[in-house]
Amino acid sequence: MESELDHQLDHVDADRREQALDAWLAARPAGEDWPRSEAVNLHLHTFFSFNGENCSPTRLAVRARTAGLAVAGIVDFDVLDAVEEFQAAARRLRLRACTGIETRVYVPELADRVINSPGEPGIAYHMGIGIPRRRLAPPAASFLAGLKETAERRNRDLLQRVNAFLQPVTLDYDRDVLPLTPNGNATERHLCSAYAHQAATTFPAQEALAAYWSEKLATAIPVEQCPATPALLDLIRAKTMKRGGVGYVPPDATAFPRLQDMNAFVRAAGGIPCVAWLDGCSTGEQAMEEWLDVAMGSGVRALNIIPDRNYTPGVEDEKVAHLRAVIALAERRQLLLAVGTEMNAPGQKFVDDFASRELSPYRALFLRHAHILYAHTMQERYWQRGFQSNWAQATYPDIGARMDFFAALGEAVQPEPDEDRFRAAFAEASRYRPGNNH
Repeated sequence: MESELDHQLDHVDADRREQALDAWLAARPAGEDWPRSEAVNLHLHTFFSFNGENCSPTRLAVRARTAGLAVAGIVDFDVLDAVEEFQAAARRLRLRACTGIETRVYVPELADRVINSPGEPGIAYHMGIGIPRRRLAPPAASFLAGLKETAERRNRDLLQRVNAFLQPVTLDYDRDVLPLTPNGNATERHLCSAYAHQAATTFPAQEALAAYWSEKLATAIPVEQCPATPALLDLIRAKTMKRGGVGYVPPDATAFPRLQDMNAFVRAAGGIPCVAWLDGCSTGEQAMEEWLDVAMGSGVRALNIIPDRNYTPGVEDEKVAHLRAVIALAERRQLLLAVGTEMNAPGQKFVDDFASRELSPYRALFLRHAHILYAHTMQERYWQRGFQSNWAQATYPDIGARMDFFAALGEAVQPEPDEDRFRAAFAEASRYRPGNNH
């Protein structure tokens, strides 16, 4: 059961969220230890893009801390709006954190194959991990603004096509969609939620609502899936916005940024370009060596995995085999691993079960890489000495040695509420002062 304080942590006003965190910290019993575990989640989305429970950056930091996560990270779609708030809340909560971004990119080399965006050949979900700050210098700032503008243009065009199909249920983008996210960065999932809400208003009787969706989606929709269960929302998206749907338009470089341009932006922003992996079942991911050749050729240095999608507990099947194979491939290629559940749909887990038979062999590996990405984020924030910096490459030209350094640093440094002390702790633990070359 959510409390009033939970609602305040998710308030649309940032000052109210900070005050709620003050109250939450003040309410903790003095001397109470924080829960601790080896679990991590580096793939959280906040309400600045889409979160299935409408969680703010501050509330996600609180949830991560109370769940005992060793490291937590956010990657909102197309914006860095949550970066400073999440990092500030994490420091106050003594939570190791990293921050970044996710988007979809166009991969011309794989234009005829589905990669990891179902129903969209040539399009890949893609990430920048460890981007340390929201404010960027030009031209990175212009590129970032363009991501949001391109996404909005794509959504508005999509809405017009879907409106024509779903009549009498129609949306006004400014009135019905933009208010669903604090800074107006709407996603396809916001569109689906808005359509579900509008349909429920248009057809208040559950039977009539189910009949409407059954007709429009050409699928028998049971009454119990209405008005807005995750299954219905996913079906609305699949049937109206993905390949074969009325809203779908074959993508190209005008609808999505090119892979190489996105990677250049991530590097300029201080982050690490990161391939997002789905499950190894698509034509693109079945040729994972080829896909990584393309990706790494344009700067990729990390791989994202959503473990909860990749196995059924206690079942040895193709998905588990794919998961093991891609982890082994990432290790051979010395890619960093960023793992975690998304929370970008209702009902998703907050954290994977790292004690499960399928994941427990990799728990130490996932934790080690999470420490690396946390240390990278802070080193880049304070001194531009992140994992791919000129300093890191010159000091640790061997990637294995570089991983060892950043892993030890990330494990050693506990966040401090006071940022100046936190910065000093990093400098001390890394055994150099800014400006030195050792």
